Amino acid sequence: MPRLKQIPRAEAEAPIVLAMYKRLFGDRDPVAEPGTATGTPGDWWTVFANSPDVLEHATRGFALYASPDRKISAKLRELGQTRAGWLVGSQFVFSQHCKSCRALGYSEEKIEALKAWSVSDLFSPLERALLAYTDALVQGFGRVDDAVFDALRAELTDEQILEFTYITMMYTMHAVISVALRLEYDNCEDPIVEIAAPEDYVPENLGRQIGYDQKEADS
Repeated sequence: MPRLKQIPRAEAEAPIVLAMYKRLFGDRDPVAEPGTATGTPGDWWTVFANSPDVLEHATRGFALYASPDRKISAKLRELGQTRAGWLVGSQFVFSQHCKSCRALGYSEEKIEALKAWSVSDLFSPLERALLAYTDALVQGFGRVDDAVFDALRAELTDEQILEFTYITMMYTMHAVISVALRLEYDNCEDPIVEIAAPEDYVPENLGRQIGYDQKEADS
């Protein structure tokens, strides 16, 4: 279950919530009868409905990146969004944007290669520069080497770079939120937990137990 409550249709009053529920779920109560056309449970929407202002702000962001006024192409834009989902570890954002990549004409091989783009020869120099830039934005917290930026400037305008930066970071935010609140496909326990030792194990200094000492071996 998501970490925050979900708002059923009967409790929804804000126009933005009702409008999005109608668009995505028809006449169903998305809490009682979850499920969207893409196969997700849909609880991103029912949790964001806790704050209609936040939901409206988010949907305006979606409209912004998909607007025909954008100077960065949709195919290039999706590289950042999909890679950001992978880097954050959001199965929801990564999965949804793999679908978007497919709709824009990316091959299955190229979509799979996004996870390890640096060892793939499927990407153009510009695509590689954008993926390197995405890695620097998400993993490097904005520490971008000049060589990467020079590669972007060689083919993109300042407006296109700004749009790509903003959209990629917007989706980094959504990926982080999805993981933190356990929404959609990110509704899972943290996989990093202690695996218990056998019941008869007596705790000791593992470093001393498994370390190799030549002097001890020779004695």
